[in-house]
Amino acid sequence: MVCALVSSDGKIIARNVFRDHRDLSADEIIAEVARHVNSLILETGVSTQDILGIGVGTCGHVHHADGMVITNSQFSDFRNYPLAEKLGELLKLPVVVDNDANAQAYAEYKFGSAQGFRNASFVTVSTGVGAGFVIDGKLFRGIGGTAGEIGHTIINPFSTVRCGCGNYGCLMAHTSGQTLPQIVRQKLLQPGTDTTIDFKNMEDYEINGELIGKGFEEGDPLCTEIVMENADYLGLGLYNLFQVIDPEVIVIGGGLTNWGDRYLDRIRKTFYRTAGRMLSHPLEIRVAALKENAAVIGAAALLLEPR
Repeated sequence: MVCALVSSDGKIIARNVFRDHRDLSADEIIAEVARHVNSLILETGVSTQDILGIGVGTCGHVHHADGMVITNSQFSDFRNYPLAEKLGELLKLPVVVDNDANAQAYAEYKFGSAQGFRNASFVTVSTGVGAGFVIDGKLFRGIGGTAGEIGHTIINPFSTVRCGCGNYGCLMAHTSGQTLPQIVRQKLLQPGTDTTIDFKNMEDYEINGELIGKGFEEGDPLCTEIVMENADYLGLGLYNLFQVIDPEVIVIGGGLTNWGDRYLDRIRKTFYRTAGRMLSHPLEIRVAALKENAAVIGAAALLLEPR
């Protein structure tokens, strides 16, 4: 989790990261968030009167209007959880909550790779996969606030890879970090699988995007196959997004973009080959400019969104 003090022009004044929250309850996590916010306020000496509010970006389904987290596949305790209300009680400041992909989309629209476009889509490819849509300069959330869950669209109905939501063949199942151990272990059961990495003696948590990316760089056959398949599935996912939203630009962010140019070029190649003549206007696929800070800058920027 990242906590930051952000200026109204999208600059990070101070930030800290904490990772010791995985086994905490929802209430305990919110108490930790409040503690880190207060720590930053003390560290920077900023007056609470100069703080517009607290913006929160989180994975899962979020009802933006009242700051309620409906479901969260990463933290099961956040189910119908009034996050804005709970955090607001602790900090005595206005709190705005949204899905983290929406927050990142708005950050890239305001300060990053989607600046200058009125209609932009952002896709995050990391532990999970999600999307955020800016349409005519405003975030589009849908009637229940959960629009953009592109990760749970079914990309392969015959898949044996199970998503965290319980379904098989979701885009997230084939393109996210959380299913890499499952994909690796399924491929190891196939005859003729070639790899220089001792996956069989690894725990699932050790089989992550960084490991697969390193293997890909070094030419490991299994890692290369996984990265290229991931890119092809994501290219098809972006094609489906284009058919539904028809944006001016698609921005890709998240940790797996660190797999580099070959991965990104394969995504673009699959997308443009599939779209073919159906593209009625030039559509760019860009990499997020704000990198690892997109989510926290976007969370803060939610407070700048026109009401």
